Amino acid sequence: MQLPANFDSVSLDSVMSDWLSALREFSVEAITVLGPDPFAGEEDRLVLALHPPRLLDAAWALAESRDFGVPWRDSDAPLVAWQDISKTAFEDHSRWRRLWLAHGYQSVVRVAFPLTVGRAFECYLFSPRQWHDRSEAAALAWSALNIWPLLKRALAQARSPLSPRELKCLSLAFEGLTARQCGEKIDCSERTVNFHLANAMVKLKADNKLAAIQRACWLGLI
Repeated sequence: MQLPANFDSVSLDSVMSDWLSALREFSVEAITVLGPDPFAGEEDRLVLALHPPRLLDAAWALAESRDFGVPWRDSDAPLVAWQDISKTAFEDHSRWRRLWLAHGYQSVVRVAFPLTVGRAFECYLFSPRQWHDRSEAAALAWSALNIWPLLKRALAQARSPLSPRELKCLSLAFEGLTARQCGEKIDCSERTVNFHLANAMVKLKADNKLAAIQRACWLGLI
């Protein structure tokens, strides 16, 4: 998928819709993106994006499940997984599979993008038919890898509680720069940098700069 000219400003809905359209040849008819809840426990996932939106109940059931690497820290789940939903829908604790099957979906490919402290973003691609050729699943994984920079940017824009200046200061701190070095980089005083960092910590409900950086990563901002 070709990146748009206005890459710095993208709509999450349009990215999801365009991606789904590009995957029609593989019979993909639904995509959902899960990610960690920055303000909850390490096992909690949120539904960050979904297309079509009528599948929200099934998407939340997936997010609330303990499949595919949850809890992430104790899991050896692969970064790419391909599953026939119909063959596993009636296992214990498989409510999400039964819901997706009820909506008419037979197969799913999951692609994970790891984050700090063992968490991850996850893209799930669903099809109403069974895939019998591993090359199809590989093509879908490649599609997710290709679009991820654009999708992550759209997610960040949709979710960011930070001002551009606060995010810039936090990003420079993530790179290891001191407040004085940040000020030199963005042409402001050390005191102003610390002011922006303090505001970022409040908005991210973090007690210190490191915790704020972690939560910014979990939001996809850094």
